[in-house]
Amino acid sequence: MHKRTGALWSSFSYWWGRRSLQSRLVAAYIFIILGPCLLVSFYSYRAINNTYVRDAVDKNSYLLQMEKTHILNQIEAMERAAQMAYSDKVIRNYLLNESDPSLGELIDFNTTTFVNLNRIQFNNPNIEHLRLYSRSKEVHEIWPIIFREERVSMEPWYQQALKLQGQELWSFQKNDPDPMQRYTGQAPEGQPKVSLLREISIPAGHHVGMIQVDMLLSRFTPKTYTDVRDNQSQMFITGDGLQLFTRADNSFEEDNPKLNIAITERLRQYAETGEWDVHYKENGNSFLLVHTPLTQIGASLLNVVSMENVMKDISHTRNLIIGLNIGFIVLVTAIAYVLNAFILKNLRRLTETMKRVRRGEAYTGISIRGGGEVGELAHHFSKLMNTINTLVAQAVNKEALSKEAELRTLHNQIDAHFLYNTLENIKMLAEIENQRGISDALTSLGGMMRYNFKWSGEYVKLRDEIRHIENYIEVMNIRFEHPITLELSIAPSYLELEVLKMSLQPIVENSVKHAWSAGAEELQDRSIRIQISEADGEILIAIRDNGFGLSPERLTELHTSIYAKEEPGMAASGSAAGGYRGGGIGLRNVHQRLQLFYGEAYGLEVKSQAGEWTTVFMTLPKVLLTGDRQI
Repeated sequence: MHKRTGALWSSFSYWWGRRSLQSRLVAAYIFIILGPCLLVSFYSYRAINNTYVRDAVDKNSYLLQMEKTHILNQIEAMERAAQMAYSDKVIRNYLLNESDPSLGELIDFNTTTFVNLNRIQFNNPNIEHLRLYSRSKEVHEIWPIIFREERVSMEPWYQQALKLQGQELWSFQKNDPDPMQRYTGQAPEGQPKVSLLREISIPAGHHVGMIQVDMLLSRFTPKTYTDVRDNQSQMFITGDGLQLFTRADNSFEEDNPKLNIAITERLRQYAETGEWDVHYKENGNSFLLVHTPLTQIGASLLNVVSMENVMKDISHTRNLIIGLNIGFIVLVTAIAYVLNAFILKNLRRLTETMKRVRRGEAYTGISIRGGGEVGELAHHFSKLMNTINTLVAQAVNKEALSKEAELRTLHNQIDAHFLYNTLENIKMLAEIENQRGISDALTSLGGMMRYNFKWSGEYVKLRDEIRHIENYIEVMNIRFEHPITLELSIAPSYLELEVLKMSLQPIVENSVKHAWSAGAEELQDRSIRIQISEADGEILIAIRDNGFGLSPERLTELHTSIYAKEEPGMAASGSAAGGYRGGGIGLRNVHQRLQLFYGEAYGLEVKSQAGEWTTVFMTLPKVLLTGDRQI
């Protein structure tokens, strides 16, 4: 996987590197703008989404509070009706009656107290039933208010109300059954209702009967059973036992069968933890479950809000944001492309000029107005081309000079052949006269002349340079009473080293001319020792004589002469001899040639002990010559 990722990245880098500068700049602008746009759009979308959801929750919470206020008013009306019936002593006495009342008592009760009971219900038209149940079997039932308790003793709410011992019990029922059972065999009409139930206990602990105040849920919570159908919201009310009551038609439950279970679970969780999750999703549909408790009656009011329209608005807003971002990026891209084309126009001109020069066309110059990096690049390119043209002219001139030098060398070689032949003739005469010393000297001189005139290149093998030095010493020993001894401490493998031609001979010549310039008659043991060592891939050649050496002051002057930069007129100011006592021109020329051909790290270094010795150290890289190839 890592290799595959690396290969893909390499392919992309190669492809990206071949794009034009303008394309890469436009892509960079898009990338720079796209990041903040996406970030702002993301947070804007989240903020708008949260705003829509918060507005929907606030709106439906307000509707719930209005409905809750209506329900509280209905609760108060039912409680007031129950309290008025409970506090009427005549009613209590009638319910406590264990004997058959007289006709007059019945007429009086019916014309006064019963009329007042009817008035309670008449003054509260939302109340469906006001019913009083008596424990006594002797009481006369007066429809539709007063009944015997045995008619409802089997109802589930009856035992619950008895356990509360006079406290209110609120019970939600899906039907409104008729206690008279006048329609036996016929199912009661499905009208859910809420009932306020309260035990009549006078005195305390003495059961008398039961008060029941009923109100249909369509009046108790009209928005839950409203006839105005709203496809975007549906209100629920939950009673005891977490029963759900809502409208039957056009309900969310038809397409979302798990909605009831989800509401029940959240109500149970709310009762345990006090936490409520407002978001719900089923079958790809999103809902808001806005909830408010009805603590007084142990119920809850719930509004289920479909997010379909809200999501459409959010989606429209999202598409609008995306469209604006795309339009903005396209506009910025177009502007960036035009501006880059204008800015990079001079760079393209410079590129085209470079291409023409690369094809071999003559450079005639380029004029770019304005400054900046492109103008500076064009300026330096013009300078570079001018320098190249100058170098080309110099190379042509140098080639012409080389040809002329070759012609002169050829002419000199013709003269040299005449000298060689003359020396050979003199050598033969010396051998005839049995002058072996003269013959050997002429042989050495001929070798020196051949070495000097045969200039086929700057580099020679060390063995050739050493042989030339041996010839030089033999020739020079003719003039000395006490000859100079040449000592060589060179391993055979170093004889194949590459050295500059005529680089060692001038140093040996300086030693011959100046090392024993004073007091040479008294010094019989005169020697020059050449020793070669190697360190870190570099060759160190030490040329040491046992002459009179140099004083510290003279050694300092010699170093100054060797390492001085060449200036006009310097050659004329030095010594003609070019030795230790002169200006050191010979050594300086060798030092400069070494640095010219090998680099600034190489060259000569002179050390001396006054009255004892002088050593010249030459440092050069290790290069072996095998035929004409460097190894």
